[in-house]
Amino acid sequence: MTTFRHGEIDIAYLDQGEGEPILLIHGFASSKEVNWAGPSWVNTLVRDGRRVIAFDNRGHGASSKLYDPDDYHTTKMASDAAALLDHLHIGRADVMGYSMGARISAFLAVEQSARVRSLIVGGLGLRMVDGVGLPESIAEALEAPSLADVSDPQGSTFRAFADQTKSDRRALAACIRGSRQTLSREQVASLAMPVLVAAGTKDEVSGSAHELAALIPGAKALDIPGRDHMLAVGDKVFKQGALDFLAARP
Repeated sequence: MTTFRHGEIDIAYLDQGEGEPILLIHGFASSKEVNWAGPSWVNTLVRDGRRVIAFDNRGHGASSKLYDPDDYHTTKMASDAAALLDHLHIGRADVMGYSMGARISAFLAVEQSARVRSLIVGGLGLRMVDGVGLPESIAEALEAPSLADVSDPQGSTFRAFADQTKSDRRALAACIRGSRQTLSREQVASLAMPVLVAAGTKDEVSGSAHELAALIPGAKALDIPGRDHMLAVGDKVFKQGALDFLAARP
């Protein structure tokens, strides 16, 4: 496992392949392995001739666990991504995020636009600007004594996922409470790099991909047919759409 130190936090990451760099930022309760390696994103992008960098967000995977919600402000999480690029001496990269990772990616693109060559927003549509995708009740589900004690269907889904990935549920609860920031419509309209917005047609978490894309000059929307929030991430339509987008962007 490879790590680097950002302030007082250890961030675990992988760096594979050669070519133009692409930075991958995973979703809530996931990790670089679960979000990107397992669904073959890393292999797909490496085969496409790209250098693939993915990391575990703070509170996730093998990175440091923090229990104060203030430590999970989206700006701070975006700063971890920028620090990794600095650590690897990469001035500019394509960036792709999924769900919470898409929000982090967008914050990075707004705050440090020169670092982001293009942006792929997966699993997050209009709720980028119009309310966060995941309700705070999920934090309560994570803190419940057991999965059997969770009655909320969405909370039950994420609690089961957190148990499956053997996540630190206390850290995740702090994360979901602390990372609930949105961007304004003016901020997303300022994005000047090529942008692809992709979401499953059965995704009830993300909000409309087409409505978000309409706010960003030149952005394109991609429907991932028949997929919900959990299943869209590894879909072949998403992968091919991302490859086509990366091949076409300037």
